[in-house]
Amino acid sequence: MSESNNNIRIVMVNTSHPGNIGAVARVMKNMSLSSLYLVEPRYFPSEEANARSSGALDILQNAVVCESLEQAVADCELVIGTSARERSADWPVLNPRQSANKLVETARQSQVALVMGRESSGLTNQELDLCQYLVHIPSNPDYNSLNVAMAVQVFAYEIYLQMQTTLEQNDESSEEFAALTSEQMQNFFVHLEQTLLDIDFLDERRSELLMRRLRQLFYRARPSQDEMNILRGILSAAQGRKSMRKTSS
Repeated sequence: MSESNNNIRIVMVNTSHPGNIGAVARVMKNMSLSSLYLVEPRYFPSEEANARSSGALDILQNAVVCESLEQAVADCELVIGTSARERSADWPVLNPRQSANKLVETARQSQVALVMGRESSGLTNQELDLCQYLVHIPSNPDYNSLNVAMAVQVFAYEIYLQMQTTLEQNDESSEEFAALTSEQMQNFFVHLEQTLLDIDFLDERRSELLMRRLRQLFYRARPSQDEMNILRGILSAAQGRKSMRKTSS
């Protein structure tokens, strides 16, 4: 198993049925994935999960249990959330093959996550705000009903195919830069929102929509560590000038 495989994690959020956790572990082992993160699972560990894993007990034994999605993806550069939406004005939507390409490419140097939502209600908007992209599985519009293990099988297969293609290609060196983790990006967004409030640019009544669009702007830009330091410096300077004006007045 390559290091890139180890950098790809499957994250399951608030899974209610332990059998689904076991079935996902089975899928992952079949497709050479090993990193499973569980956000507040209802029942885990579970004998039913063990039974449904069909021998993929090592995946379950090494699973990381987290209290929040933010914690589960804190060290990831790329986070892709699953969605039943075919399109969205607030998040770019990929198909499974496109998402696999992005996950495998980024996993060559950084941690990445594919996030599976709740069986009944998916991911909340607050959780989706942690994702750079959404991924949607096209299916029969008259019967769009895949359970979580089936969905992971589709994604994991595409990831496996992309991994094989990557291994066959010459390992061309790419420009090295210090990638930012999800935690660093979230800290920046908190700083950005506070600065926009401090300089009276942001209307609190419309802040959620504007901040979501700004998130997508910076996700697309993929700033390096040096560029982030510049951005944080600009925000701090703007806050300082606002504070000086208040003091002088």
